[in-house]
Amino acid sequence: MDLQQMRYVVAVAETNSFTRAAERCHVVQSALSHQIARLEKELGARLFERTSRRVRLTAAGAAFLPAARQCLDAAGRAVAEVAAAVGEVRGRLAVGLIPSVSAVDIPSALRAFHERYPEVRISLRVGASEEFVEQVRDGALDVAFLGLPTSAEPRGVGARELARDRLVAVVAPGHPLADEQRVDLRRLSTEVFVDLPARTAGRVQSDEAFAAAGLGRDVAFEVTNADFLARLVGQGLGIAMLPSGYVAQLSGVTTVDVTDAPSRVEYVIWSRDSRTPAASAFLSLLGMPTPDAVG
Repeated sequence: MDLQQMRYVVAVAETNSFTRAAERCHVVQSALSHQIARLEKELGARLFERTSRRVRLTAAGAAFLPAARQCLDAAGRAVAEVAAAVGEVRGRLAVGLIPSVSAVDIPSALRAFHERYPEVRISLRVGASEEFVEQVRDGALDVAFLGLPTSAEPRGVGARELARDRLVAVVAPGHPLADEQRVDLRRLSTEVFVDLPARTAGRVQSDEAFAAAGLGRDVAFEVTNADFLARLVGQGLGIAMLPSGYVAQLSGVTTVDVTDAPSRVEYVIWSRDSRTPAASAFLSLLGMPTPDAVG
């Protein structure tokens, strides 16, 4: 068993195709298929079910895949650590980001990092805060930028607080609230809302605030993208509550201060068990020494 065989297995599992896997690995399909067949013979089990229409993992393949990924990650870290020992930063930097983070200009930071460390392969994943904590713990991400309600903290990872921000009401320019300087949750509770999906970190902070005030509200539109959320608000389909630092970059909507608005905390998080040289270099470039982990 060797690392190349593991790379082939991971590629097939991720593409569901021997042809696409071979293209990704820059080998002919017959060579890839032969190596996987050799591995299956050595293991004494088939890793993939092959039909004329699709390829999928067997139970044995599903059991093998996580360990194969861990071996490849460990090999990659070993190469990166050796490079770091002689003053070079290589390997990968996998970053997670929620779109509403405003404490750090992520595109500019990634550009500066790429210019300084061109040998590092950078990837970026946009998603939800609650997913990123688990992905950093599991090693799928090296660093993530997220926002959480003040009632929560990232657990099981290294973390540093970046900023605290209050939510503001976001309404269409022609909405009756657009001319108000400030409003409270009771008044907002009479409106139709556009918000993130239930139980996501971005939604929880608002839900908790209304519940604490003994108020209910009508969330008629649930979306996963904050920019699309703002577009729906701009069309007058509902109102929203978003961090004030984020809404400053939006157009076509009006913001109103909320006297009893909830707050949220922006964090940068990283693995506290196996921080890579690239992750350390990225955090250092941002001027963020990595203190003891939170949680």
